[in-house]
Amino acid sequence: MAILRTVARPLLASVFISGGLRTFRDPHTVEAAADPVAKPLAGHVPQLPDDTVRLVRINSAVQLGAGVLLAAGRFPRASALALAASLVPTTLAGHAWWKTDDPDERARQRVQFGKNLSLFGGLLIAAADTHGKPSLAYRSRAAAAAGGRSARKARHSVGTALADKAHGARSAADAVRDRLPAG
Repeated sequence: MAILRTVARPLLASVFISGGLRTFRDPHTVEAAADPVAKPLAGHVPQLPDDTVRLVRINSAVQLGAGVLLAAGRFPRASALALAASLVPTTLAGHAWWKTDDPDERARQRVQFGKNLSLFGGLLIAAADTHGKPSLAYRSRAAAAAGGRSARKARHSVGTALADKAHGARSAADAVRDRLPAG
């Protein structure tokens, strides 16, 4: 499986590296298409700039940087998530096939939209890949279950010890009572 990851990650990342580099160098080529998505996004997230060219550059820098990290196998889960997040506005801006009237162009955009959905799915799989190790959620559940078992064992041990002490105290009291004169 390790050889599969070594080959698959760079293949998956290659489209983001090349596209991110191309768009970062010349963001004006996609500015008109990105504007209908960039403006509302910037309006909803106050930390983002409202300049479409800057937003395109940020998105392409994320794609380029996260693509290189994914290809190199460095922080693969985080980089796959970053690429998946950057793919959403890219797909909505660049491949809005439902807005196209020309049947041929509509078909081309639908194919590109489907390709991006496939990439998105692959990125989600890459983001969930734990290299065969248990996930953080699994380890958390296992630790909580182990803690619960330990607590039940401790409670049982304390209960048994108290019962033994109580039984011992009753035995001692019975022994003292037996030695007292009847009265």
